[in-house]
Amino acid sequence: MSDNASNNLQDLQYFGEYGGVNPSISDSSTYTFVSAKTMIDTFEGNTEGCYLYSRHSSPSNLHLGEALAAIEGTETANVTASGMGAITAVILQLCDTDDHIVSSRTIYGGTYAFMKNFLKKFRIGTTFLDITDIQAVENAITPKTKMIYCESVSNPLLEVANIKALSQLAKKHSIPLVVDNTFSPLTIAPAKLGADIVIHSLTKFINGTSDCVAGVICGTTEFCLALKDVNSGAGMLLGSTLDSLRASSILKNMRTLHLRIQKHSENALFLAKKFEEDGLRVVYPGLESHSGHEILKEQMNIQFGFGGLLTIDAGSLENANALMEMMQAQKLGYLAVSLGFYKTLFSAPGTSTSSEIPMEEQIIMGLGDGLIRFSIGLDNDIQRTYEMMKSCMTKLEIL
Repeated sequence: MSDNASNNLQDLQYFGEYGGVNPSISDSSTYTFVSAKTMIDTFEGNTEGCYLYSRHSSPSNLHLGEALAAIEGTETANVTASGMGAITAVILQLCDTDDHIVSSRTIYGGTYAFMKNFLKKFRIGTTFLDITDIQAVENAITPKTKMIYCESVSNPLLEVANIKALSQLAKKHSIPLVVDNTFSPLTIAPAKLGADIVIHSLTKFINGTSDCVAGVICGTTEFCLALKDVNSGAGMLLGSTLDSLRASSILKNMRTLHLRIQKHSENALFLAKKFEEDGLRVVYPGLESHSGHEILKEQMNIQFGFGGLLTIDAGSLENANALMEMMQAQKLGYLAVSLGFYKTLFSAPGTSTSSEIPMEEQIIMGLGDGLIRFSIGLDNDIQRTYEMMKSCMTKLEIL
């Protein structure tokens, strides 16, 4: 793949209201109109570029949305107050009562809980399956299926979705392919591989500083406008609105995204190779031992590497907890959920970010209780990091 995503981001340039090199922050919840007629037109959706109320849109959110659409290669994008705000709005916009979703079995726990539990209120059913089994995906599609849902690189098992194959299947059945690309911004561009809608939790790599919660929906102008419709738009009516100050902050952080992703990937690959050589059970898409390695190579922008996430099996939850506590004490990172921070973050997903998935289903999908998910940081001396991590593992007899 070409590096169009980073070039598109590089070419974005906004002037502030008074000529500033940063766009001015629109610190208003409501906007004035010169005439009553313009207000009426705006409520009817007929006046592009006019603002009426920040739950509908704001200049700051528009700037961020344009930048995110540029890196994903979509016509436009709507930003939201959280990743779940983006996910739930898309699902409720596309699905009605008695409809059906085909979804990857290994997805973020909050997404799983929404599909499995909350959507029962609307009799919307979900079939969870191995998204890498294309035949199984097709077999699960029914006349009521309204979307195929997956993550580019799944949370937490790091399964790699064959987005091209899934897109062909979705088009064959005239349903949209919705892809959560939170784990692989810049590395993978799902829309260019055929995805119809791309979602991110901006909280993670794109913002990169673990100081806010936000999300985005990237897609066609028609779909994004439908989400903001004052009468029937799930984005508008559910009210998951990103604050303008946060939108401005995320936009500024995006300027270093390409550098950060490269470093996260470089460090993660180094550690994955070292620990695999040491005999640990390591899962990382950049390793040839990974089942999705070749598919990812076909889909990725090689400049940005294989991503910053890896998992290590410590053998038991007791070992995992002891190792994480020791690594935190050694200042190797934080025992915390989330990802994309400058310091390494680690957690046992079976009892944290994937705890919504019943234990019997975790076992079936291979999510052992000793699994540790690492979001590798931007450490300058990764050899030193490796030696310190290995020392912790040796002391606990994990190595």
